[in-house]
Amino acid sequence: AAEMRRFLNPSWAHLRAIDRLVDADKAVERIAEAIFRQENILIFGDYDVDGITATTLLLEFLLHAGARVSHYIPDRMTEGYGLAVGHINDVAVAQDATLVITVDCGSDSREAVSRAREFGIDVIITDHHTISDDMPEAFAVVNPCRNDCLSNATYLSGAGVVFFLLVCLRAHLRRQGYWNDHRPQPNLKEYCDLAAMGAIADVVPMVEDNRLITRAGLEILNSRPRPGIQALMDVSGSKKPLLDEEDIGFRIGPRLNATGRMARADLGVEILRTRDPAIAETLAKQINELNQARQTIEREILHHITMYFAESPELLEKKTIVLGHRDWHDGVLGIVASRLAEQYYRPVVLISFRHGWGKGSARSIPGLNLYQALARCGMYLENFGGHPMAGGIRLRSENYESFKNAFEEAVTALTAPQDAGPSLDIDCMLDLDMISDSLMDALAALQPFGPDHPEPLFLSRNVIVDFSREAGAGHMRFALTSSG
Repeated sequence: AAEMRRFLNPSWAHLRAIDRLVDADKAVERIAEAIFRQENILIFGDYDVDGITATTLLLEFLLHAGARVSHYIPDRMTEGYGLAVGHINDVAVAQDATLVITVDCGSDSREAVSRAREFGIDVIITDHHTISDDMPEAFAVVNPCRNDCLSNATYLSGAGVVFFLLVCLRAHLRRQGYWNDHRPQPNLKEYCDLAAMGAIADVVPMVEDNRLITRAGLEILNSRPRPGIQALMDVSGSKKPLLDEEDIGFRIGPRLNATGRMARADLGVEILRTRDPAIAETLAKQINELNQARQTIEREILHHITMYFAESPELLEKKTIVLGHRDWHDGVLGIVASRLAEQYYRPVVLISFRHGWGKGSARSIPGLNLYQALARCGMYLENFGGHPMAGGIRLRSENYESFKNAFEEAVTALTAPQDAGPSLDIDCMLDLDMISDSLMDALAALQPFGPDHPEPLFLSRNVIVDFSREAGAGHMRFALTSSG
């Protein structure tokens, strides 16, 4: 009963990850030192929504704390994912940074961290991706996926990890007597909108602390939304009175992601940070155009692949889909891979080739740990990373066929015969006359929904469709009655 009450009414007193993230104490002390000494701090983020929101979250807090801080998000097309040696040489050193803090990346940036140490630059890694025991020799590695981390907070997004680090940093600065009338202690609840967007867009499990943070974030998004969020909702054409996790996942998230896929993710940080509605409106229109361009390219690639399967149906006899092309825009491959994995129910890897190198996005299906499958093919990959459900790879063109065969073997070994097709899990039988306002209120109390806490799915039998009509592209409006 106590667990049920805590689930239905989560409280800040129930947060579990605080003080249990390995290296959080070291990271906090080093960041505080950099603030006190007015060192140049560089935030290095990822170009997806989780990375954009995590970057904005850390940037706004440190600016409020009076730190000398800048941020950098690499170009997806020309620089790729993660902190690299070139970023130390060309960005950190050029900005005279003495502290680099990664967000939503860095767990495999061993060479970059080593180069930073040569220049006397400390690196703090904050991340949530799978990490090996052979970690970068950074000043601190704050990642709940570390084998020695006791937080059990592997459900956190990159923005979630940053949020908890800031909880600890705020408390540390309070103990140091840092907050005063001139610089008041920030209310971290006001940052939950960013942490919530990161969690929803990155499709992390909606359990434990994530539910509390996301609930608080949705409350802020609906009561006092940032001008940029309001502008993005306006250009999306939404008429809903209240924003929910679906709006973030299918309206705001794709548009913020489009900045990193089609241009520079700095646009995403800019629209989240602006307090000027006019600037927000201009940026939202620009971002919406990028999203429309992304959708066009995505449809073209998807059509190309569908036609390819129609001409060569024998390719679908395998357990995996691995395809590559030199003209594919690698900024949209993850989205296309997700659609193919859902449509054909098998893990998918799509690779864009340029100048002898291939960069790919991978998506999985329930029951298959994609990271483990990619790890079994490591001998053919220059590098890889990700989650059980999504990942990214880089390989030489000459290793493409070998990787393709190895990935098929790995997936075959890691999946059981019963995993061959999708399943539909019905939670409860429901007669139409049982649907009421009280039921809808009860379901609303279970929100927010997400992985590991899906929206309840009901089944009604003996239902008659009284009428139906199309209500916009891909939508239907209809009325149902029960036949008894």
